[in-house]
Amino acid sequence: MTQEWIRMGKISGGKFYQRLGVKRVINAASWITVAGGSVMPDPVRDAMEDAAHWFVDIHELNREAGRVIARLTGAEAGFVTAGASASMMLQAAAVMTGNDISKVHQLPDTTGMKNEIIIHRVHRVEEDRNYRTAGARLVEIGNSYGAEDWHLEGAISERTAGVAYIFGPRPAGAIPLQRVIEIGQRNRIPVLIDAAAMLPPKENLTRFISMGADMVAFSGGKGIRGPQSTGILCGRRDLIEAAYKSSSPNHDGIGRAAKVCKEEIAGLITALELFVDTDQNAEISRWRVKCERIANGLHGIAGVRVQVTEVQPQWDELTLNYPRVVVSFENAWTGPREDAVIQMLRDGDPRIWVSRAGYYGGIAVVPVNLQDSEEELILRRMREVLRTP
Repeated sequence: MTQEWIRMGKISGGKFYQRLGVKRVINAASWITVAGGSVMPDPVRDAMEDAAHWFVDIHELNREAGRVIARLTGAEAGFVTAGASASMMLQAAAVMTGNDISKVHQLPDTTGMKNEIIIHRVHRVEEDRNYRTAGARLVEIGNSYGAEDWHLEGAISERTAGVAYIFGPRPAGAIPLQRVIEIGQRNRIPVLIDAAAMLPPKENLTRFISMGADMVAFSGGKGIRGPQSTGILCGRRDLIEAAYKSSSPNHDGIGRAAKVCKEEIAGLITALELFVDTDQNAEISRWRVKCERIANGLHGIAGVRVQVTEVQPQWDELTLNYPRVVVSFENAWTGPREDAVIQMLRDGDPRIWVSRAGYYGGIAVVPVNLQDSEEELILRRMREVLRTP
């Protein structure tokens, strides 16, 4: 079967990848950057190709794209950024400089500015460095188990520029977002949300803004399925205007290095419009069918437990926004362990990327990027690997 797929060009990849000798990956690890994010729908690619033929005023393009973003997110304003990481950096810049162009020029030197951003310890992830890139100083609250309201209240000072709230892989224990927003509003402190991977569900596109968040960052290259290097920043008009002053194509701010081209803006806006019109239930059903095919084919292997997890977006955990297959091992299992299985899948033919299921062990097979019939290849290869002595 594998050789047949190679002859059909379904594994080797496009002509460009073949020319470079780069092998295609079957991505069952979700919308991760290192695998290229997502596959853009045809209308998105068409929009980018069309935009590539012409010159425009990028400020005008950003302004009109921002109006679409504002309409679809319910925010006062927005614009396209160079990914959610760039959005986080620009969030920090905005709350530290406001619309003072002299401060925009000064970053990342924050001497004389409010430069502290409060963050839960349980929200400390690699991406929080994006706030520090702008020159902000992070002030931790709580401990590894979580935080209480008084932690946040006690950390607010005359140096506080904002409060960060990150929806990462381990949100448990943080003060509920609504309470953080209430405390922020009472103290006139902006609340900055990193919701990079929180789409789907599409309701999240408007939910955080409707709750009162001041600025929200989304990835454009994950669930929205736009260009991988794009993101969305939306929120209060004054803060979005401040963020834009630090952003490309302006020469003045630290965001000049995070440039977004006209083709990417066209692709992101097209993808966003498609995303809000997607039948979410139908998409979830399609993903679930793929998961069940894999799970059903793995049942009966001694020492292996297989489960299909259901969608539970009410828990605000990115891994619960889609169904997935979780493969774990019982004590009696004598075959290869998790890391070995993951590596064998990556090293095989075809290359298959899966991920760890979480803190409690196991392997996750995520269906959101699987192309037609790829679940059959995954099942075949996993059965081979799990039967390896």
